[in-house]
Amino acid sequence: MIIRRTLTGNLLLGLAGLGLATAIGACTPTTDTSTTTGESPVTESPIAESPIAGSPTATAGANATIDQVVSSNGSFSTLNSAIQAAELESTLSGAGPYTVFAPTDAAFAALPPGTLDRLLLPENKAQLQQLLSYHVVPGSVTSAQITPGEVNTVEGAPVNITTSAGEVTVGNARVTEPDITASNGVIHAIDQVLLPPDLQVE
Repeated sequence: MIIRRTLTGNLLLGLAGLGLATAIGACTPTTDTSTTTGESPVTESPIAESPIAGSPTATAGANATIDQVVSSNGSFSTLNSAIQAAELESTLSGAGPYTVFAPTDAAFAALPPGTLDRLLLPENKAQLQQLLSYHVVPGSVTSAQITPGEVNTVEGAPVNITTSAGEVTVGNARVTEPDITASNGVIHAIDQVLLPPDLQVE
């Protein structure tokens, strides 16, 4: 199933070879109290100001990391399996902070037939890492701090965020459970899987 063109050599090296640890590590957490910005770790071009405004989320008292929260939440069992298959547990247990738009089990089930099975194959680990990193934004941002516009993901490509009557939409996905706090960021559950524009699955 071809979604668009193949990954670039640099992205394959950064994601498959280093398991995103180096790429995400390049995103220095911001302490700016006016606007949270993120510089993409997989592109060298300047990144526009992030539309997600506000200071980083306070996570004091939340002892579980993003990886631990995902693994203990029954709505994210498929996402947890994908994180393990992509070998990203240590990355999502790192210092961060990160904002993760986390597809629920129902979101993964809605993918075209066979897509998830192919992504979980060992030979498609780099593509799975690309898919998962498209759901991660540098910095820790609550739903109250989100403003409409494009924001660059850790994968490198931007995703469009809209807000209406208190509802947040990321790409075509709706945030169904916002502000699940972790010690290294915040998780927002979404009802669809976000597909990077350049993703190709064999």
